[in-house]
Amino acid sequence: MRVWLRSERSRSWLWALGLYAGLLLVYALVAGRSRLTDHTPFNHFALLADAWLHGRLDLGGPPPDYAQGNDFAEYEGKWFVPFPALPAALLVPMVYFAGSAERVRDGQFFLWLAPLGPVLLFLALEKLRQLGRSDRSRWQNFGLALGLALGSVYFFTAVQGSVWFAAHVVAVAVAAGYLLVSIGGARPLWAGLLLGLGYWARSPLLFGAPFFLCEAWLACRRESAPPATEGPRASTWTRLLAAVRATDWRRFLPRCALFALPLALAFGLSLLHNWARFGDPFDVGYRHLQIVWQDRIEKWGLFDYHYLAKNLGVVLTSLPWVDPFRINVHGLALWVTTPVFLYLLWPRQARPGFVGLLLTAGSVGLPALFYQNTGWMQFGYRFSNDYSVFLFAALALSRPRLGPAFWALSAWALVVNAFGAVTFDRAEYSRFYYQQPSQETLYQP
Repeated sequence: MRVWLRSERSRSWLWALGLYAGLLLVYALVAGRSRLTDHTPFNHFALLADAWLHGRLDLGGPPPDYAQGNDFAEYEGKWFVPFPALPAALLVPMVYFAGSAERVRDGQFFLWLAPLGPVLLFLALEKLRQLGRSDRSRWQNFGLALGLALGSVYFFTAVQGSVWFAAHVVAVAVAAGYLLVSIGGARPLWAGLLLGLGYWARSPLLFGAPFFLCEAWLACRRESAPPATEGPRASTWTRLLAAVRATDWRRFLPRCALFALPLALAFGLSLLHNWARFGDPFDVGYRHLQIVWQDRIEKWGLFDYHYLAKNLGVVLTSLPWVDPFRINVHGLALWVTTPVFLYLLWPRQARPGFVGLLLTAGSVGLPALFYQNTGWMQFGYRFSNDYSVFLFAALALSRPRLGPAFWALSAWALVVNAFGAVTFDRAEYSRFYYQQPSQETLYQP
């Protein structure tokens, strides 16, 4: 035991276990009794798991009344759950032993999973520290992991349990696992598998490949790069050519192929799943949703430039209303809920991997800016959960020192997001929120 405890890796795992236990306690206390003892009203994934156990891809009838018909797809007289299906697959054993979807406490199940994302992020940051690629101490890595868990919109997401938020809980855990195994580019199959599973939880993670590719490239660079091209005056084109010459393609390309294999398999299975349900491999079912804003989907599609201004408005400019105090359920701006992300705009002496993390976050986050929905209903911009893991990892590589101002902003973020986690979607705190069913109102009239 003494020998085991002397290991840096072992001590990191002990910290990770403590982090898991602490976060589980916090999430359980904030979630409240009803979310621990009853199924959520929007238990779509449990209903889908139950349908699979009965040999069906559709629900076998209309959704139950308690689900209020919210975000179900109707196609040729059948009802479907259109969301990516990994969370439902995780619920299959529970539904099987319980005997029905209604007897499964889906909110509690996803609460047990909620600490995994921050814990895996902490282990990834520790791996970067142990490899000498990060200047952060273990305490600082712990603080960054807490930043994701309690100082971002993941906090209010983690305690909801219902379908939209459960998908984020699973996706954040898988994305953090992908980050962990991708460091150094040595585990391409695991990286591709986890990214493929992430796609089956939240579709935008399909675009999360840049980080592994950058890590694999860093691992496959030859040491003898032409020195003349490394100076600050070298043009972008010259540096690009130098990078190409410095790459050991015999090592790099096989890693890329192994990475792409499980990712392509996951994507291919998704196409087959779509074809089996809707007769079109590229029809995910969202255009069959029975929702009041279906007209805008028929006019503009699911993704279009038309939606960009509104989505940017939420991400960048949505603030609390005053007189009276209200939070529009389109959500607060990202810099309000997680102001430490502003540090990424001014990196100082960024370590290798920083650019790859920002490219990954950008690739994952960009499609949502053209999506027909802002994320409504939400406390903060919940689609940021798809890439926050990569942004917090980038903060670890952004500069040699994170000073008092950074941790003060982190404390502010914890207070803001704690308010959201405690009050969002609670009847007793509804006075703090503004909800307009047409989704047309973004700013206070």
